[in-house]
Amino acid sequence: MAGRITPAEGRYGGKDAAERRDERRARFREAGLELFGAGPGYRGTRLGDLCKAAGLSSRQFYEEYRTLEDLLADLHLHVNDVAAQAVAAVLPELAGLSMAELLPVAVHAYVKGACSDLRHARIAYVEVVGVSPRMDRQRLERRVLWIELINRLAAEAAARGEIPPGNYRMTAAAIIGAVNGLMHDWVVGWVDATLDEVADELAQMVLGRYKIAG
Repeated sequence: MAGRITPAEGRYGGKDAAERRDERRARFREAGLELFGAGPGYRGTRLGDLCKAAGLSSRQFYEEYRTLEDLLADLHLHVNDVAAQAVAAVLPELAGLSMAELLPVAVHAYVKGACSDLRHARIAYVEVVGVSPRMDRQRLERRVLWIELINRLAAEAAARGEIPPGNYRMTAAAIIGAVNGLMHDWVVGWVDATLDEVADELAQMVLGRYKIAG
């Protein structure tokens, strides 16, 4: 029949195809967050378990993702975006502040954004490690974004005369490595501290590297 709308394109339950797809992806993401981030973990999760948790079928899963690793990659980007948004939200408050004033605020915002939901923290710092070369590349790509932000803040501080000129990109890379290591150990229970205590420790470490009194 001319002009007929196919089932994939029609409206069901008041939702069009795009809205239904967004809802399916949201349900798979939430199931992934729960199973990867609070349950058996990525390596211990089977497709059937995920679909059962999402209340959807394997056919519907394959309409959204090719593999469970695709879902893990999607969630890794999501949890990084949440942390980035938390830092971006405080950046306007940092305008005009000295390095000593802005760094603790930025570090606390990052830590809270990355770890207030423990499922996010486990995915970001534990579950994605060593999964595949593809996930390693994605981790490094996101890591570079954080390195560039820290390097920019240091360059601006050097331009204001707050810290001496130097190769602060290397410093930023070292800081991100330390952050990832400490957060991994905190998530798996090797560090007994509150999030605020973790953020304070990281802030003092960064301030010390830049030789700024905290």
